[in-house]
Amino acid sequence: MTAVRIALILCFFPLIAHAGVYKWVDANGQVHFGDRPPSKASSREVKINAAPPQRDPTAQQRHQKMTEFLNEQQLEREERQAVEQRERREAQKQAELCRKYQARLKHMASISTFYNLNEKGERVFVSESENEAIRQRYRQKVSEACGS
Repeated sequence: MTAVRIALILCFFPLIAHAGVYKWVDANGQVHFGDRPPSKASSREVKINAAPPQRDPTAQQRHQKMTEFLNEQQLEREERQAVEQRERREAQKQAELCRKYQARLKHMASISTFYNLNEKGERVFVSESENEAIRQRYRQKVSEACGS
């Protein structure tokens, strides 16, 4: 029902917007103007020329300053979002590195001793103190990567 009303209003809108200005002289010789012609006097439609809009230079300056301010705010917002996105990516990389190091450290706990390969490709087992040094260095690496 409201759609029908809106359609009717839109159909009659051009007629309402085109309402003219009428001029007539009454019996006493008094000149009158109105938006509807009088019923008892003859009238004629008068064309009214609207005054051109005046340009306020201070308003233009305010508009220019506001536009510049909004543009600066937009640039700052975009820069802030770019920094935040970079920080999120770095944090994700760091978290992934931490998970990898923790998994390796867990695996190292299951290894009883470490070895190196010599020139011939043979295993040369390291001493117990070297084993502990390797584990300690890796714990330090995990601590640095994970922040704990």
